[in-house]
Amino acid sequence: MSATLVLISSLAAALVLAKLGSQPVTCGPPTINQAATVEAVQSYFRERGKTLVTFVGYSGTEYEDKASMLARAGTVLDSFDPTKTIVNIGATVDGIGAVYEIAKQKGFETTGIVSTQARDAKATVAPCAGTVFFITDASWGGLLPGTEKLSPTSTAMVAVSDHLVAFGGGEVARDEFQAARILGKKTQFFPADMNHDIAIKKAAKNGQPAPTDFRGALGAVIAASRPK
Repeated sequence: MSATLVLISSLAAALVLAKLGSQPVTCGPPTINQAATVEAVQSYFRERGKTLVTFVGYSGTEYEDKASMLARAGTVLDSFDPTKTIVNIGATVDGIGAVYEIAKQKGFETTGIVSTQARDAKATVAPCAGTVFFITDASWGGLLPGTEKLSPTSTAMVAVSDHLVAFGGGEVARDEFQAARILGKKTQFFPADMNHDIAIKKAAKNGQPAPTDFRGALGAVIAASRPK
């Protein structure tokens, strides 16, 4: 993707954000809970007593068509009551994190659950993330290596969610989505390509061949599971 197309995509996403929100929104700094445990997070949401809708998808690899993702996310949000629902994402501003602003515009309470790896890497927390929990975790999430057990971050994410909505997504989103399905959570999946240019540059930086499949690890699993 050229720099011009990236700019056009960013402007389109900004236009979608402007159209989706009924009122302008100003988000203050989120409330940060450092080194939280899975149990503490579960207790917090139990006390809130609201339906929790979690959005997962791409983060640093972004979206090829972010405007379309945001428009559809807005439609999904319209099916929930803002007075009875909390919108949860992975706390950071990139990729799927853009949904935070739409959720705030629509009057939803927002939260974020993310690994302490993000804090240590100085990842940018989304201004509209509301209340953020950094889960003490040696990984970024997903399954622990060599096991079928979710990491602490993903365990918390799946455990507290009533609905899990995925727009594309990599390995962590794949593992969380599959775990949510096994547990009988309500799930929705929307195909979405990661940003092609970012994915190609990332592969080159890591000394890997340029990817030709941009639908993400979760998208590949969903496609493989569908009848031929």
